[in-house]
Amino acid sequence: MITFYHNPRCSKSRQALNLLEEKGETIEVVRYLETPPSHQELKQVIELLGIAPIDLVRTQEEVWKTTYKNKNLSDEQIIDAMVQNPKLIERPIAIKGTHAIIGRPPQQVLDIL
Repeated sequence: MITFYHNPRCSKSRQALNLLEEKGETIEVVRYLETPPSHQELKQVIELLGIAPIDLVRTQEEVWKTTYKNKNLSDEQIIDAMVQNPKLIERPIAIKGTHAIIGRPPQQVLDIL
């Protein structure tokens, strides 16, 4: 089973989901803009990805630029920012077992198989 953090309005996210579906994978789609992850869930995803919280932030989003940019934020504060503003979360994210990957480019999600 693959958990897939998805934004259906994002073409890269749609492409990555299609690639996984073509492989016949069982997928649990999480529309994270409608059902944002909790702080703990997001922290676990970041740990599975093996990255720093800031590496999961879409820093070109307007809310980041106007509210958070150039502030000295702790990792916990960065995670809180993504929980409060889920559109800041880089997408898509595929998780299978103890492995996770960001689908940028979309073909990268196949590495989780």
